[in-house]
Amino acid sequence: MASAPFHFKKFSVSQHGAVHPVGTDGVLLGAWADVSGCARVLDVGTGTGIISLMMAQRTQDACITGIDIHVPSLNCAKENFAASPWANRLNTQETSLQDLATAKDGEFDLIVSNPPFFSEQTRSPDPERSLGRHNATLSPVELVTAVSALLAPGGRFCVILPVKECRLLCEQAVLNRLYCNIEVNVHTGPCKPAERLMLQFSRDPGWYHKSSLMLRDESGGKTPEFGQLTREYYTV
Repeated sequence: MASAPFHFKKFSVSQHGAVHPVGTDGVLLGAWADVSGCARVLDVGTGTGIISLMMAQRTQDACITGIDIHVPSLNCAKENFAASPWANRLNTQETSLQDLATAKDGEFDLIVSNPPFFSEQTRSPDPERSLGRHNATLSPVELVTAVSALLAPGGRFCVILPVKECRLLCEQAVLNRLYCNIEVNVHTGPCKPAERLMLQFSRDPGWYHKSSLMLRDESGGKTPEFGQLTREYYTV
């Protein structure tokens, strides 16, 4: 059972003065990913550390490592980790996923990521925002190849991405013997198509479950499902 909600820093300020708020994608993934039986967790592209903090809050003794190549965000994550009740179980590394996989520093029971997803055509003009949201720094091929190298035999890989990017990721995952077992279609409101998918991969190709999650009702309020999933993390 999760402990009482912990209020971490909700914004990070880059060296260029840009302010990056905590996004819904990260909260969804952090609340949804299956943490059962996990001793080692890897948060890829940890940013300010929100998902890592949620992983720590939801587990009793798991060790969580957050990695990133964006130093200002990583420094913010370090501050958040140090101020949290789980500081002894949280650590950061300034490294790319590709380099971590090459180093082969152990295996992880759970790997979570809210990865970059913008294609070249939709790249943000803001270099700080682009670094976190453009797949030039971490392509689908690189992502699943590295995850396959770092994931424990019975481990899980959980990710949230736009629909098109998820389809590409699933194709690459199969080539690395990683199989989608759970798919959650995330809808922002009634009668709207899914904008995001949350996927869980493992090395077991034998099962698959698909469901949907609606975030807002017709009046714009949180649905009971969304509220229940994130109740430990949102104060309103």
